[in-house]
Amino acid sequence: MTAPVFATLGCRLNAYETEAMRELAAAAGVSGAVVVNTCAVTAEAVRKAKQEIRRLSRAHPGAQIIVTGCAAQTEPETFAAMAEVSRVVGNHEKMQAETWAGLAVPDLIGATERVQVDDIMSVRETAGHLIDGFGRHRAYVQVQNGCDHRCTFCIIPYGRGNSRSVPAGVVVEQIKRLVDRGFNEVVLTGVDLTSWGADLPGEPRLGDLVLRILRLVPDLARLRISSIDSIEVDAALMEAIGGEARLMPHLHLSLQAGDNMILKRMKRRHLREDAIRFCEEARRLRPEIVFGADIIAGFPTETEAMFEQSLALIEECALTFLHVFPFSARKGTPASKMPQVRGPAVKERAARLRAAGDLALARHLAAQVGRHHLVLIEGPRLGRTEGFAEVDFATDQPEGQIVEAVITSHKGGRLRV
Repeated sequence: MTAPVFATLGCRLNAYETEAMRELAAAAGVSGAVVVNTCAVTAEAVRKAKQEIRRLSRAHPGAQIIVTGCAAQTEPETFAAMAEVSRVVGNHEKMQAETWAGLAVPDLIGATERVQVDDIMSVRETAGHLIDGFGRHRAYVQVQNGCDHRCTFCIIPYGRGNSRSVPAGVVVEQIKRLVDRGFNEVVLTGVDLTSWGADLPGEPRLGDLVLRILRLVPDLARLRISSIDSIEVDAALMEAIGGEARLMPHLHLSLQAGDNMILKRMKRRHLREDAIRFCEEARRLRPEIVFGADIIAGFPTETEAMFEQSLALIEECALTFLHVFPFSARKGTPASKMPQVRGPAVKERAARLRAAGDLALARHLAAQVGRHHLVLIEGPRLGRTEGFAEVDFATDQPEGQIVEAVITSHKGGRLRV
């Protein structure tokens, strides 16, 4: 029996779900298959998915190629039309044991539906299959899936469905198991993490979950939360940011733009003033807090003056880790029908954002020199601080452990010890 080959494109949640599929496939006895877990966030992501499918087909002649993920969910016909593809599986179906039981019998392909993609909007159960310990040194726990918002540039709700939450008790029990297995850091993940709880009895908020985890899992050394929407941050989460040392002082913010008219055309729910106010308040509560952010360059109708507002946000919010996305029109979204910014201007603005982000990161790293940090060791000589900065060590360190280190310098976007 040959174990399936898995390829993952896109976000951390996709990587998490690949590990869940690996378990489901093994339990079902799937053999000799190649599984491609696709991303749909941009047209370029879909192009890369098709490119990867062709590459893997050449590398594994005769294997059944199973395509799943967000691009498979939103464009099943695109992948079904590819000669290399044996089966197209939706985002809900990929998490079902019965799907993998069917895929374990490749001779049935042709006798059953080649495309297994149902209406993701009809899915109501909680977020996907839970696994114990995706990640070698920190564990990622999926607590939410889907999104109820409809930003004009985003296709993801149509790939992921509406927001669904994993109950707090299930999350806490999983984290307890992870801590018992030796994990010192756990990261909460989701598509729209700050919407966690809205579909649960009593409508708890993300802050309630964070405080509950920290209270009920006292042996957990570090809890981290992934990308959040700052306008949805609740009072309990602000309390945790200010008062819980085990909640790591690093937040990645879904900002997307710094101009109010562009934010309105994106159908975002915050203004630039809201973003600045949130960062100022979080920093007042936790002076050492570090912010990352997603920013789109060249959104339709964006003028140079509007772009300058996004550029200025790096300073005004004191952003450190920037994820810059040159706007790419995504078929099926309202933004694809808006007046587009010329390609060269989009690339130039993205380059300016990245350059400003590099300067901001360098300033942050320079400010860490001489300071003591508790570093989670991710490789023999690589770790991350509480604020998620990478640290290079001169000698081997115990992987998975937290060590105290004094920063001596920085180079190439990393701190050095």
